[in-house]
Amino acid sequence: MDAGLRLKSGGNSGEMWPRLMNLGDILTLDTILPDMGASNRWEAIDELVGRLVSTTKIRAENREAIEAVVRKRESSMSTGIGFGIGIPHASTDLIQEVVGALGRSGKGIEFDALDNQPVNLVVLFLVPQGQFQKHLHTLASIARMLHDKEFRQELEHAPDAAAMLEIIKRYSAPS
Repeated sequence: MDAGLRLKSGGNSGEMWPRLMNLGDILTLDTILPDMGASNRWEAIDELVGRLVSTTKIRAENREAIEAVVRKRESSMSTGIGFGIGIPHASTDLIQEVVGALGRSGKGIEFDALDNQPVNLVVLFLVPQGQFQKHLHTLASIARMLHDKEFRQELEHAPDAAAMLEIIKRYSAPS
């Protein structure tokens, strides 16, 4: 895992940091797209933001502004972190709580990833503006989950969104 995405643990959980948000906290059945049509990262961002609009997680009138902030972040450095994973993300004052969507592509998406390989799993998430710690910890938690090879393989082979959500919930459960 990229050293910049690691979190040190220690002390009693919850004393210094609130419980980390993970995929199981952010995703719902209707925010999972098991068959993305996107062929590149920009289309993937648009497709996932579109899903957040259609599920009323973000307001339709904010769609363009949210796409722009995610694209701006993605333009500064690709969030294709390798292993077939893309995690586009941004902070915005247009939402009140963390929201996200997960997409899966069987054919792969050109994402300008660190390992130059196509991306099969894309998690887009948004954090309210000014919540830097929550943003960083959410990103780290999602990256940590997706770096688990078994988890990725189960998601890639799940038959539908319901099965994908079940896998996410199982891996998100506290041990």
